[in-house]
Amino acid sequence: MSVTVFVPQPLRVHCDGAATLELTAPDVRTALDELSRSHPTLYRGVCDETNAVRRHINLFVNRDHVRDLDGLATKLKPGDDLVILPAVSGG
Repeated sequence: MSVTVFVPQPLRVHCDGAATLELTAPDVRTALDELSRSHPTLYRGVCDETNAVRRHINLFVNRDHVRDLDGLATKLKPGDDLVILPAVSGG
């Protein structure tokens, strides 16, 4: 099943400038595992050394935050979008 991963501008340097990546994964955790193999530096920008999603990174499946779904166990369907979105803050 093909899923489109949307990569934010600051992290595109880790995937040869690609704005999107196509992955085959049944759930979010497997998609991240695939990223760790295919784009390890991008993965390290999304997940820390314990393989947890970094605090300042949000993951969305289509329009829903994974924390409002089943977390990293959230199932993916063909055609779903997995959006990596860094948190924005400031004054």
